[in-house]
Amino acid sequence: MHPNALIDMSCELLRAVLQLDTPADSVVSAFFRKHKGLGQRERHALAETAYTVLRQRPLLQHLAQSGSGPTERRLTLLAWQGNAAFLRGALNQTELQWLEQVQALDKSSLAPKLRHNLPEWLAQPLLERLGEEQFWQLAASMNEQAPLDLRVNTLKAKREEAQAVLAAAGIEAEPTPFSPLGLRIHGKPALSKLDLFNSGGIEVQDEGSQLLALLLDAKRGEMVVDFCAGAGGKTLALGAAMRNTGRLYAFDTSGHRLAAMKPRLARSGLSNVYPAQIAHEREERIKRLAGKIDRVLVDAPCSGLGTLRRNPDLKWRQSLFAIKELQAKQTAILAGAARLLKPGGRLVYATCSLLNDENEVIAEAFGAAHPQFKALPANEALERAHVEHADRLVENGYLRLWPHLHQTDGFFAAVWEKQ
Repeated sequence: MHPNALIDMSCELLRAVLQLDTPADSVVSAFFRKHKGLGQRERHALAETAYTVLRQRPLLQHLAQSGSGPTERRLTLLAWQGNAAFLRGALNQTELQWLEQVQALDKSSLAPKLRHNLPEWLAQPLLERLGEEQFWQLAASMNEQAPLDLRVNTLKAKREEAQAVLAAAGIEAEPTPFSPLGLRIHGKPALSKLDLFNSGGIEVQDEGSQLLALLLDAKRGEMVVDFCAGAGGKTLALGAAMRNTGRLYAFDTSGHRLAAMKPRLARSGLSNVYPAQIAHEREERIKRLAGKIDRVLVDAPCSGLGTLRRNPDLKWRQSLFAIKELQAKQTAILAGAARLLKPGGRLVYATCSLLNDENEVIAEAFGAAHPQFKALPANEALERAHVEHADRLVENGYLRLWPHLHQTDGFFAAVWEKQ
């Protein structure tokens, strides 16, 4: 494709993404369905350029002011993630000089908001929580691309075996530092072409998400509920931990998300999973299970701000008002799910948020209102699940994962056992 044509296409995609009325990954997927003739390198350049603009929107919009021409074109030139020589082929002399001047600027002298690239409502609580040094480390890490983590399905393969199969396919994978089930890949290989993937031997799952499933410590023959199952990543991990025995309910209010689990479930080899769409946490089928369940995972609906490396648009699409609405929902879902537990049962509340308001605040309020639930230090639960360096993953008894410290998405989890 001619350089100018690809730059024009990048501008078209960026214009759609920056409307911020739909998740960016959905916009990008729809764009590529519309333009099926694009090659893999072209798709990569377009998608990563759009995501770079989302990651660094304040900075790039500030820098773009000194240029001329359509705003989307200036942003595309500043954020371009394709071949540099290819880009130069699309530039006129004025644009080339402008781009060189902007790239030579010392950005360390710019205002903080142009360096951390976070909305102030999010930056301020994170700065107060982490302190100056760690805040800037976190801000830098969230502007990077996340690695690709895989969970090995232990019903079908051992981690060492899966690693060897990937190596034979030319894909270098290293064991994740904490999860005993994980492999980490840098880059984006075509996993769908591998028999290991299509036969269910591996699943894409961030290491942090793997640790949430390990916290629940689901056992053979138990009755387990994944209360907000979504597309089923943690459901599949729990089913494998149960060795395909017992009964594993996968509840969610979204039939669309549960439908996305079906091909993954078919690959996994699991027959102990029972997906079911529910209207809310108080409906009749939930009431019928009250007091009968051994373990419940509540991976609650949340802001998703721990996943900014993958979903940078979230920081521009969320708000303090939305967080308050989520808190009410999280409180209600956790209380409803807790009713399912039998005495001695385990409850895990988790989010992929970085904010205290969605994490410690919810957990501490639940503990105060439900004295029959005894808090279990997360490091103890992780150690029993053979997670290495568990103490490095825990703050004040809670699982607390940070992208800049643990190279995972940002996760929180609290663990209780019902007395």
